[in-house]
Amino acid sequence: MANSRESDPGSHGSSLGSPLLVPSKEPRLGSEPKKLCIDDMLQTYCGEFGHWQLKHFVLTSLAWALEAFHTMVMIFADREPGWRCVGGSESGCNENRSSVCGLERGSWEWEGGPGSSTVAQWGLVCGEKYKVGLVQALFFGGCMIGAGVFGHLSDSKLGRKGSLTAVCILNAIFGCLTSLAPDYITYVMLRFVTGFSTGGVGLCAFVLATEPVGPAKRGVAGMSTFYFFSGGIALLSGIAYVFPTWRALYVASSVPSVLFLVLVIPFISESPRWYLVRGKSNEAMKIMRSIAKSNGHHLPEGVTLALDDEANDGSNGNQNWKETTEDKEAINGSIIDVIRSPITRIRLFLAVGINFACSVVYYGLSLNVVNLETNLYLTVLVNAVAEMPAFAITAVLLDRFGRKPLAIGTQWFSAIFCFIGSTMGNVGIWKVTRVCCGILGIFGMAGTYNLLFIYTAELFPTVVRNAALGCATQAAQMGAILAPFVVVLGGGFPFMVFGVCGLIGGMLAYYLPETLHKPLYDTMTGLEDGEIA
Repeated sequence: MANSRESDPGSHGSSLGSPLLVPSKEPRLGSEPKKLCIDDMLQTYCGEFGHWQLKHFVLTSLAWALEAFHTMVMIFADREPGWRCVGGSESGCNENRSSVCGLERGSWEWEGGPGSSTVAQWGLVCGEKYKVGLVQALFFGGCMIGAGVFGHLSDSKLGRKGSLTAVCILNAIFGCLTSLAPDYITYVMLRFVTGFSTGGVGLCAFVLATEPVGPAKRGVAGMSTFYFFSGGIALLSGIAYVFPTWRALYVASSVPSVLFLVLVIPFISESPRWYLVRGKSNEAMKIMRSIAKSNGHHLPEGVTLALDDEANDGSNGNQNWKETTEDKEAINGSIIDVIRSPITRIRLFLAVGINFACSVVYYGLSLNVVNLETNLYLTVLVNAVAEMPAFAITAVLLDRFGRKPLAIGTQWFSAIFCFIGSTMGNVGIWKVTRVCCGILGIFGMAGTYNLLFIYTAELFPTVVRNAALGCATQAAQMGAILAPFVVVLGGGFPFMVFGVCGLIGGMLAYYLPETLHKPLYDTMTGLEDGEIA
């Protein structure tokens, strides 16, 4: 495949913003029309991250806050509230006890009443306490299935925007229905289907937000999406404080999905990359012209889009130009195509392993910090804010050192402090040291978790990108399901498990290729030709 990139510095000058000054690379009358892939067109004519991409990125990334609402609401809705004795000393109740197990019914009551949480509503304590963990596991199980389903749909018929719209509709419906659950079984079923739709929110929003961004800015943009997730968690702590009952909280955390559908979705564009691989060249060109105009640039009439394995191939000049300006047959891809190709097969297996290991550490350490005996609302808020410096640091270092070194370094950074924490006792100064090790461990893994989305997306071509990202997300959900069971073991053992997972994850990342300064390929053929070249 001929390389369509050119090093002419004049192609990036401000003169491109004026139609009176014709760039040297603009096709002239009688010359062969120029076909460019999307990355080249963004770099040369449209702008890599201008006003259009900024607005599109912010609006699309708001969906991450919705995912945070539907995922982390369980922290507050399924919490075990405080309790107090009633009936005086003759009731035999002693508030110095650590739990209500063994106390007679009627000798105590929940603070805030039975509606304060699902634990209080259905008595999920003592022998029934496992049911709280079961709800969490089934929610992430639904996420795992939904990530695969909507990953495929967003690559095929529904598209990125259509899939994002669908999952937001389902989240709004299922979230509100959850607030009406009459019993535990219904509650579990509704949380499972909510997980199914939630599993597609993040991956659809991420790909849709970053695909129109140029290669030089894509890394930082991709890393910035997680600010919206952490911001959503922080905002949820305030919502939970205002709505202390679990039924009201589920309604309050679902209403933003409705607002997103009404106020945000109409102003989001479909990905031009998806249009292109689906054979809708005219629709893709409309978006590219809109990007150029909004960014103050000029897109010449003689320039048109082509897939990366067709751009500037130099054959049948005008005939090829005519074909690329007309809608063509859609190019389909699935996870089967990823597995068939030796290049993408190895990448997929490595990405799945890394995402699984990272998720075990991230969610496991999160649960350890949240279980500290402090104010729940304040703890969740502090944890969400504490992750943000990791996002900022990795974003700054991303384009300086590359994806691969950061993926290895952040995981091993986390693993070192997890190993140190496993050797610490749980009394006095050693307890404080273990808590600090946990915070530093989650700091490092938060950077990895953020990085993995942009890294995984760059490893696969457009035609199968969401399907591959869906598989990686499914692996992460499997890790999230396992994490609570590791935490239950207590002592220093969980830290040891988290350290081993971080170490293995870094070793797997060593075998991935670097994607810094490489194009986002559109087709499997384009990727294979580009990597071989």
